[in-house]
Amino acid sequence: MEHFVVSARKYRPQTFKDVVGQHAITNTLENAIANNHLAQALLFTGPRGVGKTTCARILAKMINQDGTENPDEDFAFNIFELDAASNNSVDDIRSLIDQVRIPPQVGNYKVYIIDEVHMLSQAAFNAFLKTLEEPPKHAIFILATTEKHKIIPTILSRCQIFDFKRITVADAKEYLAFIADQQGVTAEDDALHIIAQKADGAMRDALSMFDRVVSFSGKDLTRQAVTENLNVLDHDTYFKATDLVLKNNIPDLLLHYNDVLGKGFDGHHFIAGLASHFRDLMVCKNEQTIGLLEVGEQTQRTYLEQSQKTSLPFLLKGIELANQCDLDYKTSKNKRLLVELCLMQLASLTFQGEKKNERPFLIPPSHFKVDAQRRAALMEKVIAKSEAASQEKHTPKTPQEAELPATIIESVQETVETETPTARAKPVQIPLEQTRVSGLSISSIRAQKAHQQKLAAQQSVTEALPKEAFTEEALRKAWDQYALKIKAKGEKILASIIKADVPKLKDDTVITLSMPNNSMKTELERASFPLLEFLKEELNNHDIELEVSVNESLQKKYAFTPQEKYEKLREKNPLIDKLRKEFDLDL
Repeated sequence: MEHFVVSARKYRPQTFKDVVGQHAITNTLENAIANNHLAQALLFTGPRGVGKTTCARILAKMINQDGTENPDEDFAFNIFELDAASNNSVDDIRSLIDQVRIPPQVGNYKVYIIDEVHMLSQAAFNAFLKTLEEPPKHAIFILATTEKHKIIPTILSRCQIFDFKRITVADAKEYLAFIADQQGVTAEDDALHIIAQKADGAMRDALSMFDRVVSFSGKDLTRQAVTENLNVLDHDTYFKATDLVLKNNIPDLLLHYNDVLGKGFDGHHFIAGLASHFRDLMVCKNEQTIGLLEVGEQTQRTYLEQSQKTSLPFLLKGIELANQCDLDYKTSKNKRLLVELCLMQLASLTFQGEKKNERPFLIPPSHFKVDAQRRAALMEKVIAKSEAASQEKHTPKTPQEAELPATIIESVQETVETETPTARAKPVQIPLEQTRVSGLSISSIRAQKAHQQKLAAQQSVTEALPKEAFTEEALRKAWDQYALKIKAKGEKILASIIKADVPKLKDDTVITLSMPNNSMKTELERASFPLLEFLKEELNNHDIELEVSVNESLQKKYAFTPQEKYEKLREKNPLIDKLRKEFDLDL
């Protein structure tokens, strides 16, 4: 059985031209070598699998070449690789410093590649400082790390720093296509694109996944095989989910989500991918942003088709709901219900629902309106006919027999107004028992007529009541007397509301008052009748009215929650905040 070499090692770049996605760095290093402008200490930093160690080995090989050696010469005796993760002590650095003094036996330079240099201890960094700043002419140090922020500034200041970037999806896919061609593998464009996306900018990870999928599917690499083997949700899953959302088909949408869970995928992964899918659809809405869509050509066409079915407000709200579900997923106890609720909300965004009748009445009120004079004449006519009929029969009428015929009932459907225009202009001073009676019987019509006569009599009495003029000072004196009176009775809250503002006089008989909020205004209006009765007797004027308004500038901030109470206490004494922080207290 022939020994298998993984693609990451088999196709490791041997020259700077073979390095994928780092053209700016490789060009800089080539020019530095050609112009003899290479620094004595280099720091390669960047994510995993982007070519840091590979570029360090290529650089070490190139600076020792003079054109006379074997092209396959790797100068193994001139290149020293040190893994700082396992050799991070002071003794390891001292041993390295001792070796630096010895000149190379072959070639011109000894190159020391220290991988994962951020793992060195503080003492090892300090022991390395002097040698790194002034090494021998034949020594060059190349430090590689994925976490530059863990390296002390004194080391960074002595190195020439090269920041390696993540490899783009397009570059990774292009290189994977080259590897597939070298191995005789037929691969779909979308399949390679999914591998490049899953690698997240690391070429080594992309090659490892490529080997894994080839082992699974053989020489024919399809998108379905890649999605099954790498355990990723393909775009078709989200296209189908979005179509169901747009159709407001909640049952099928929940079944689709159940199928996703049945395949072993996590609900968190699904909802996060759905948010990204909505983002990609929004990107397709504008021609200028289509370039941000990192998918294959066939998938891009599908995205464009579905984006035409969606609106921008729907996508924005969908992203908001999916993102909120993503944030709440970790803290939720019923994770499946959380995702299903989010899906139901998404499916309801475009649901119009049943159209309600905008008209408040099935039959318009104008149908029941009768002219006032015609209504009065009709009532007199109905009463006269009813009395004549009762005299002819000389028998008493029961309530059921006294009911009007259906034709007359239809003409007198609207209840007679119980107040005259004069009575509505000013409040009735003498309390009157309000009685609601039906307008569909002789007894009720008679009662309404008697009620109107009683209102007219009361109106004449009201007009005869005294209406003496009074001053604002007399008003305030009577106002304070009433406040003391109700306070003595135990109504302290109402007394404080009455004293919340000073009453003012408007138009000789209208008392105006401003309250800080609506609650106080409502309480004062409820208690206004006895207040007005008292003022009318004290000031000898029965035309007095009360107007209460809300003045927002007077509104005070009341503390209800623990946080609000704490804020008010901190305003009075700032040292309370220091006390809470000192002892780490909770509210």
